Amino acid sequence: MRTGSERGSRHKRIAAAIAALAAIVLVGTACGSNGGATSAAANPDHLDSSKPFGGDPAEEGTPKPGGTLIVGMYTEARSFDPVIGSNLMASAVYDSLLKMDSKGNPQPYLAQSMDTPDGGKTWVMKLRPGVTFQDGTPFNADAVIFNVKRQMDTPAALGKLYTEPIQTMTATDPLTITFVLKRPTATFPTSFALPFSSGNLGSIASPTAVQKEGADYGRNPVGAGPFQFVDWIPNNKIDVKKFDNYWDKGKPYLDAIQFRPISDTDARYASVQNGDVDLDIGGFFSELRQASMNKDLVTYYGPGGDGQYLYYNLTKKPFDDKSVRQALIMAIDPKALNATQYNNVGLLTTTPFAPDSQYFSQAAADAYPKYDPAKAKQLIDAYKAGGGNPDFTYNTGNSPDDHQLGQFLQAQWAAIGVNVKLQFDDISTFIGPIIQGTQFGTATWISGPYENPFPFMTNQFHTGGINNYGKYSNPQVDAALDEAAASTDPATQIAAYKKAQELITQDLPVVWLSQAAKAAIARPNVKGVSRYLSSELFWGGTWKS
Repeated sequence: MRTGSERGSRHKRIAAAIAALAAIVLVGTACGSNGGATSAAANPDHLDSSKPFGGDPAEEGTPKPGGTLIVGMYTEARSFDPVIGSNLMASAVYDSLLKMDSKGNPQPYLAQSMDTPDGGKTWVMKLRPGVTFQDGTPFNADAVIFNVKRQMDTPAALGKLYTEPIQTMTATDPLTITFVLKRPTATFPTSFALPFSSGNLGSIASPTAVQKEGADYGRNPVGAGPFQFVDWIPNNKIDVKKFDNYWDKGKPYLDAIQFRPISDTDARYASVQNGDVDLDIGGFFSELRQASMNKDLVTYYGPGGDGQYLYYNLTKKPFDDKSVRQALIMAIDPKALNATQYNNVGLLTTTPFAPDSQYFSQAAADAYPKYDPAKAKQLIDAYKAGGGNPDFTYNTGNSPDDHQLGQFLQAQWAAIGVNVKLQFDDISTFIGPIIQGTQFGTATWISGPYENPFPFMTNQFHTGGINNYGKYSNPQVDAALDEAAASTDPATQIAAYKKAQELITQDLPVVWLSQAAKAAIARPNVKGVSRYLSSELFWGGTWKS
């Protein structure tokens, strides 16, 4: 398949990061590289990045059909409706139209091809024949258009931003959709290949089911993926069963999957360690580090861009004042952060990109505030002298890792005269009302890892971006990100992303912390694991020996 991504930017960031990475840590210092991919046996103090994309079929043998897989999740699902997202289980029910390869390029999946005849202004998508939804209705061009239009017409839809370039979309035959865009957009196919929880245009729901269920569709989903939804008991379990008419004949191998939300980090890791669950999808450094050193578990993890950071809520004081944002960054001792949070194996960062990435801006890294507690205290004292109150609430989840990081930052900020209240909430409350409702002061967050600078830079820093929870807005940044998304020229894309980084560093809307440690941690009898470099897995090829 020929796409704008392939003809244009030749995204090499992920492959380069994996080849160069010796150790990365989560939850608090980010992007960087230092050697080759490592295994726990080779270096027990580092994270195991030897299986970034999943298992090797050649090593695992002939798949064995049958059985139920028990999966521990770090968060409850929000909805199975693609316009709402935030659901790590949805990829069992839906297959994506396109799927990223290891270099971040969209490739065929439910769509057989997506080509542009005119440099990115017109895109023609051809669908795989013989696919049906789990309710028996046909998977066709009209269904794709129905779903994309829902994203377009729903103001809060996670995928709405990706529909903005679309001028018209037409079913030119039952299995072909022609998209005419307002302007050439090289990254348009990427919108159909993103993980479900990132918001995407590639997760296609049965129009019949959507119309039948209405507002209840998110709890009664029907897709064309390998597993059919059975039931959902909130905060307890979600069950799916094998879809017998799945398009990829012979799959899925499993009879069923049960997803269990286990928000406590220690409990989730203990569950996979003792066999209560077969696979743990974790999002915290402590899980990944323990699994990397445990010869009785298999770790599937790979680095990518972005990671963990702190949002500033720019709609609230004192964060509307750049001097306060700067002071809070300058108060954090990176050596102490690394030692206390990450056992001195953290790779610190100051931009969304690793230093070995073609998109990395050295100018942005150089301009990011350096550790200087004396200068930080001066800035806070000046803010107080002007009548400002620098105290605020720090919001985060309720895991042991969250407590540890929160208490560390609280002490760092107290040393410069800022009193910080720590608020720990269960993961669903934290993600929903606190983060998505912008009811926080500062908040810790993990994005990615991602295969592509688009869309994560747009989602996080563009005005109205779906992950722009701090409400950051800079028209110059918007223009740079729009230019990068539209261009088919690699040099133009690189220059635009570097410019965006430099402008973002001037504004300081976030505090950079750590490379994301999202991983799949499995019992050794779980085979056929296939993952993006985010938390999501493709389940059709998973089996148990």
